[in-house]
Formats: sequence, structure tokens, C-alpha cells
Amino acid sequence: MDRETIIYSDESLLNTPVTLTNCDREPIHIPGSVQPYGFLLCLEPETGRVVHASENTLALIGTPAEDLIGRGLDTVLGAGTIAEIEQLLPSLTEVTKLLGARLENVAGQPFYKIIMHRYDGLLWLEFEPVDETSASVLDLPSLNLALGQMMGAAAVLEFCQLAVDQVRDITGFDRVLMYKFAEDASGEVVAEAKHDDLEPFLGLHYPATDIPQQARALYLKNWLRFIPNVDYVPAKLVPVLHPTANRPPDMTYAVLRSVSPIHLEYMRNMGVGATMTISIIQDDVLWGLITCHHITPRLVSYELRELCLFLGKTFSALLKTKQQQDEQAYRLHIRNIQVRLFELVGRHSNFVEGLYQRMPTIRDAFSCGGAAICFEGDIISLGVTPTQEQIRDLIEWLKVNVQDNVFYTDSYVKHNPEGLAIRGVASGFIAISLAQEAGDYIIWFRPEQIQTVTWAGKAQKAEVLQDGQLKLSPRQSFEAWAQTVVNTSAPWLPLEIEAAKEIRLHLSDVRLKVFNELQTRAASLARLNSELERSNDELDSFAYVASHDLKEPLRGIHNYSIFLLEDYADKLDSEGVGRLQTLVRLSQRMEALIESLLQLSRVGRQEMTVTETNVQELVEDLVDLLHPRFEQTNTHVTIVDPLPTFRCDAVRVREVFNNLLTNAMRYSNHPEKQIRVGLAPEGTLGPKGTGQRDNFYVFYVQDNGIGIDPRHHEAIFKIFKRLHPQEKYGGGTGAGLPIARKMVEKQDGELWVESGLGQGATFYFSLSKHL
Repeated sequence: MDRETIIYSDESLLNTPVTLTNCDREPIHIPGSVQPYGFLLCLEPETGRVVHASENTLALIGTPAEDLIGRGLDTVLGAGTIAEIEQLLPSLTEVTKLLGARLENVAGQPFYKIIMHRYDGLLWLEFEPVDETSASVLDLPSLNLALGQMMGAAAVLEFCQLAVDQVRDITGFDRVLMYKFAEDASGEVVAEAKHDDLEPFLGLHYPATDIPQQARALYLKNWLRFIPNVDYVPAKLVPVLHPTANRPPDMTYAVLRSVSPIHLEYMRNMGVGATMTISIIQDDVLWGLITCHHITPRLVSYELRELCLFLGKTFSALLKTKQQQDEQAYRLHIRNIQVRLFELVGRHSNFVEGLYQRMPTIRDAFSCGGAAICFEGDIISLGVTPTQEQIRDLIEWLKVNVQDNVFYTDSYVKHNPEGLAIRGVASGFIAISLAQEAGDYIIWFRPEQIQTVTWAGKAQKAEVLQDGQLKLSPRQSFEAWAQTVVNTSAPWLPLEIEAAKEIRLHLSDVRLKVFNELQTRAASLARLNSELERSNDELDSFAYVASHDLKEPLRGIHNYSIFLLEDYADKLDSEGVGRLQTLVRLSQRMEALIESLLQLSRVGRQEMTVTETNVQELVEDLVDLLHPRFEQTNTHVTIVDPLPTFRCDAVRVREVFNNLLTNAMRYSNHPEKQIRVGLAPEGTLGPKGTGQRDNFYVFYVQDNGIGIDPRHHEAIFKIFKRLHPQEKYGGGTGAGLPIARKMVEKQDGELWVESGLGQGATFYFSLSKHL
């Protein structure tokens, strides 16, 4: 026998060392042996005589394989069964056909399933015993329901989960996995149905080497592979070599085909006693596998295996539709984010602020860890990103090495070794250029892929063979995969690249529009400034007249009324005295109204003075200043939360707190008045959407006073609007809250109230962190 024949012999195959290096060279389609749970007869098509028999025929039917060679099927089958087979033989292809029959010429007449196909110039008859104890009852209503659920699945992952759940229900395997291949031929467990006692494999990744190329080729041809007992001893073919070729017969479509000892070793390392695999094929490409594991040996009937195969083919047929649904949903999500972002950009005079000051931000455009806006020398980071210094280094690399307006990669290290320093947060990124001048970019970052995957099982120790080589195991396979994807992020999808280009084009249009508008406005800017100066002068003149010329007559009326009361009260009757007193009171009120109107005007005209302000100290100082009035009215003020330090107009913020604190003291009938000051909880939102989140602080002043009917919540912010008679609750002009609201709005915030009659009131106001 020549060297080639020796290589193909079953004995030499079993003695091949278990290594990854020889997997791709292993001739798994011509093993020259079968799994011994059934037996095999190969017939010469012209004569119908047996030319191959598996050596386990002696154990199963009492006849040595050598005695079957050259004989007909009448050795084991009766005339009626042979006639049925002969009717099927002309139509046989590699697609199997099934026949149930008793082996009438075998002692005991056992019942077997006969699985037939034609391939490699031979007629294949595989005899599989019917296991009386195996589950074979088919619940058609449940199957119909499951198929309906699968067809109605809204996403690919849900679709995968329903498939593995159904296969496990049908077969009773301890674990059923959906294993999805990536473009680099590595795989990931994306769905799992298992016994509660088993450790989860969901989310695990495996390298491409776990399933060699020739195994993938077989999965494309033969959709289902079943191994009821991984500890089986292969039954060799007698004879081993094909009648007309110097090799064993090609068992690509044989159900009983013996499998690679490397694969069996892998299964044993995982603690698996039986396994079944169903191919998922899309457009003639192996998309994934439904893989079943059982802790102990398990013989699943051929009918149930065929039912699982039907589910696998149904899954394959529907898969593209589900993928399109997923893609369309993600595309719609990206489109919605874009529309909202573009609206925000359009509302800001500085378009860059629209990218990060409101929700959604530019980071939300794609699935990513973080984003950076690099514009005119400033860097604004959102989410998890490299440091500002590292981002500046990246910008310099882009300026030197990238000419395209849009650049993307899932492995920055492959382009620049310096990328090792940022691989944890930015192994991959998309960068879009915002201008012809180099240096202005928006960059989205994705972290290293292995940092986003969690090992779902328990720690395992590596076992070692006698030759010192490591055995394969899920843990070691995962580590092998991690080594292949180091410095690599999840890939960018084509639709994400297209969306990045659209964002760049839109922002370029916005910048061009802003530039044109600036040019148009520049021509009239001097004129507008002149008009503005004149208007301000006129307004200042009005303020002077109002504060001096209008107040002066009022003071005269007030003073003469006082003189009349002092000198002529005894000469007037009670009605005359009352009218003079009313005149004094009305003149005082008129002067207060004029002063409030002037103050409201000043709030809008005067520029803000923004400084780093410790709001905690500001409020404490104000409470200390108001302490005599609080003590007189039995009012207690509690600062609930530590208040922040940030840039704001301290004078205006102080006025807002002063107004809210004095109002809380005034509008209360309780003998002991309680006021609480603090920061609102995360997620508190105002009517216009500002709230306690990244870009705003929200403060509150809460009292236990008389409360405000909800129908008056907006009315109280109108100038000179009072809800009570002038003489009640300490008087006042009704201008305090409108002035406070205008002060808050000047700092990009809003002021609102939550209250009910008799339930106290809580006034909230938000202030921007980015003045």
C-alpha cells in the first residue's frame, strides 16, 4: 500500500496528534469509517451488490462485513422491502430519502430507518436503529405557534433566540446555541437556550481556526451533522478504499460519517456527550450554526432531526428579511438623531453649540463609546474618549496622513503604532473634516472589541496532553480569539459611513450659510451699531426722565399729602383724612411701580458679569443678611444639598434667590415657616426642556406656605400681576417674579413653579453651565 493510502487509513487518522495546525489538512470528508450507532452498506449502482460495509455489522446484525461484500440486499432485507428500495433508486441524488423497514433476514427482525442517497458513484444505504425510548412525538400546534413567533420576530437577535428555544424544545438537548460568523470567519454565540445548571456561553467569541475550512465546506453541502455519543469508537469501512479510486469513498452526505478526532476531543473538553449541528446558510454563504450539546449520549430520532433541519432552512430563508428589519430600524434611528441634531444646529448662532449643548448630542449619532468636537483649537469631549492631549496627537496624525474628508478604521494601531496608548477607548474611529483648513474635525470613537466582551463562564484550567500540547476548550478558544482581535474595535457599518458623510455635508452647508450671512450682515453692522447706540441713548434718556422727572412730582404729591395730614387733620372730618391717607398710599405704590419697571428694563439692557461663583456661599450670605426678617417671622431656612461652584452672573443669581426666599417667607399662614433650598434631582426638566443634566444646574426653593392654584402658575410671572389684595401678605408690586424670570432667561435658563392650593410651593430655576 502506498503512502497516500496509509494517510487515509482510519488507524493513522486516529493516531494523528490533536493540534490546530493540522486541522485544515485533515480529509474529514473521506474518513473511511462511520459512527457505530448505525451501519452502512454501499452498493454498486449497476449490479446492486454491496461494495462497502461498515465493520460493526457483526455487532449489530450478526453478520461480518466481509461476508456482505459482493452480495445483494437479500442478506438482510425481505423481498418487499427490496422492491420498495429498487423503486426509489432511479430517483436518488445526494438528497436523502427515508424508508422504515424490518430486517427480515436478521435474527429478531429489528426495525431500522434506511436513509438512502446517491453520491461519488455509489448508492448509500445507512441503517439507523429506531430507539423506542427516544422522544419522537411531534406537537404540531406548538410548532405552528413557534414558527409564527419566529416569523413575527422584530430583530435578528430575537429571531435567533426563538430558533434555539424551539430546537431545544424539539430535541431535549441540554444546551442549544446560535453561533454567528463574522467577516473574518471568527464566531460569536448570539443566542442560547440551556439547562439552568450549565454555565452560559452567550456572548463568547471563538477564532476562525475552531472550524477549519474543509469543515465549513461540508456544512454548506450537508446541512445537519449528528453525533449521539462523542466517545464512540469508529467502525471502519470494509474495504477502506473506493472501488474505482485510490481513496476512501466521499462521505460528504452520509449521516453516519465519522468525524474528526480533533472535534471529538474539543467536545469532550467541553463536557459534551452528544452534539448536533444545523447549518444556517444565506446566499450560498455559511452565516452561522445552530449547535446542540448534551451532557450525556443522546440518540434523537431521524424524524426529529429532519424537523430541526426544516427549522434551520426556514430560519435561513427568513434571515435576510430580519437583517433588513434590523438595518432599517438602525437606519431610522440614525436618521431621527440626524434630524434632531440638524434642528439644534440650526437654532444656534454658533452651530457647534447645537452639537453638544442639548440632547441628542453628536455622540448619539452612532453606536460608539464617545465623540469629540475639535473646532478652532477647542476640543469638546462627550462620553468615553482619549484625553485632550491624545486627541490633539490624533488630529496632527490626521492632518499629515489623511487627505479624505471622511476617514474610518477599526484598528488605528495598524495605521499608527502610537494608537496603542488609546486602544482601550479608541481602537477604531470615524473622523470627518469640518473645513478646508486642517484641524477641525468631529471624531467618533469605539473601544477595543475584547474590552466589550465579558467571559460568561467560570475559570477553567488548561489540560495538557502527553506531547505537551494544550487541549482545546471554550476558555482557550476565547483567549485565542482575543489574540486575533487585539487593537481592533467593532467594524463600522456602511450605513454609518454614509451617515457620517451626510453629517459632514450638512455642517459644511451650515458653515457656508453662516459665512454668507456674516458677509451680508457685515455691510450693515456699522449702521446697526449706530442705530443701537442711538436707541440706547434714547432708552437711557427715558430712564433718566422716569427716575427723576416722573418721580419728582410723585414725591411732591406724597410730601404735600403728609403736610396736609399733619397740619389740617384736626380741621377735616374722618372722610377727608381717609382720602389724604389713600393719596399717600397710592403715591408710594406709584413710585414702587416705576422703580420695578426700571429694574425690569435694566435686566434686559445691562450686560452680564460672569464670574466663577460659589453658590453655596452666596446663598449662605443671603440667608445671613435676611436673618433679622426670618427671625421676626419665625422662618427657618435649610440648605438641603451642597450647592455647586460654576460660572454665572453672581449679582443676578443673588437677586433671584433673594426674591424667592422673601416670597416664601411672605406667602405663608403657618406660625412656623419652613424653607428648603437645594439642587433638583437628576432628570428634573423645565417646560422648555432644560434640566438637571450635563449642561444645566437646576436649583429649587420650597416652602410650606399657602400654595398657588395650578391655573395661576403662568399668571404670577406677568408684570404687576398679583393674586391677592394689595394689603395682604406684605404688599408688593407684582414685579418680583417677572424680574427674576428675566434674570434666569438671560443666563439661558428658565424659572417655573410646582404647587397647589394649601400645599406649599416649589420654585425651580435652571442655569447654564457654559456661560
